[in-house]
Amino acid sequence: MGFSCGIVGLPNVGKSTIFNAITRSSVPAANYPFCTIEPNVGIVPVPDPRLATLARLVPTARVVPTTFRFVDIAGLVKGASQGEGLGNQFLGHIAEVEAIAHVVRCFEDPDVVHVGGTIDPRRDAEVIATELALRDLGIVTGAVSRVEKQARSGDKKAAAAVEALRRVAAALDRGEAARTVTASLTSEERAVVKPLNLITAKPMLYVANVGEADVATLASPVVQALQAVAVAEGVPVVPICGALEAQIAALESEAERAEYLAAVGLAEPGLHRLIRAGYDLLGLITFFTVGPTEDRAWTIRRGTKAPQAAGVIHSDFERAFIRAEVIGYDDFVACGSEPVAKARGKLRVEGKDYIVQDGDLLNIRHGA
Repeated sequence: MGFSCGIVGLPNVGKSTIFNAITRSSVPAANYPFCTIEPNVGIVPVPDPRLATLARLVPTARVVPTTFRFVDIAGLVKGASQGEGLGNQFLGHIAEVEAIAHVVRCFEDPDVVHVGGTIDPRRDAEVIATELALRDLGIVTGAVSRVEKQARSGDKKAAAAVEALRRVAAALDRGEAARTVTASLTSEERAVVKPLNLITAKPMLYVANVGEADVATLASPVVQALQAVAVAEGVPVVPICGALEAQIAALESEAERAEYLAAVGLAEPGLHRLIRAGYDLLGLITFFTVGPTEDRAWTIRRGTKAPQAAGVIHSDFERAFIRAEVIGYDDFVACGSEPVAKARGKLRVEGKDYIVQDGDLLNIRHGA
């Protein structure tokens, strides 16, 4: 399944540096605005030590992690919603992703120009939030006009839709994200808003791009200022030192990377936290299939039922689903193998209404 997170922010905040480190790719990360014009896409594995444990217990020909898609989108500037800095094009790129990672610069570097002249996370976050809200407000205002015409003709559903759209428009007009309203809408009202594909309705997190001196303590005033913004908006914040992550990503071996991390006082790369945060932001979970051919992790949304999970493996499996044989991850590890799990009563047979849980090992029985 193609879950994706767009990396956005002002120019020169470190978006492309972070993207390069995530994907170990080599897209331009130069010190001038609009270095990135067309979005760069990277498919990255979701770090999950459970897969390595399963691979030890179930020897296999190959091990396949689940993945997550990051999209590096060009820097936005004030006035982007009116087309400044190719803003309309870049905003269109953001509309295509499912979640947003908003990178905010929290480091000082006289060699890297800041478009605002100074380091001010609160101001920078507000610039992007305002442009995204203005873009969405224009779309919602147009939708209100269209639906109002239907409501005046006596269409009761249209009348209810107008009220929902007006609530969203009012929030956007105040500079608030559409997500602050959509969470409280009824399922019918959300069905009206969803086709508009509003950027500010998408789940979002902040990425604090910090300096190397701040990565361990996160005590600098600029980092704390961004954390205060995130708390007020009710969104997560993931601190990362893009420059440090780039150095780690450039090392050849896992041993070298582990040694470097230990030297700077980190347990893992910050990018692992970012990948997991993006995964969690969309309410995603992982289930596993194991066997001599392949041990594999699969991505589904939390709340997915067994037939739909089977469909992620192959569409025919959903259509011809019969049942799922399920072993929880902890039970499988404790037992060490499927036969032992079955003998101890840890293997369950579940039907079409079973909601797959994070870490489940599934064996799909189907008629395809």
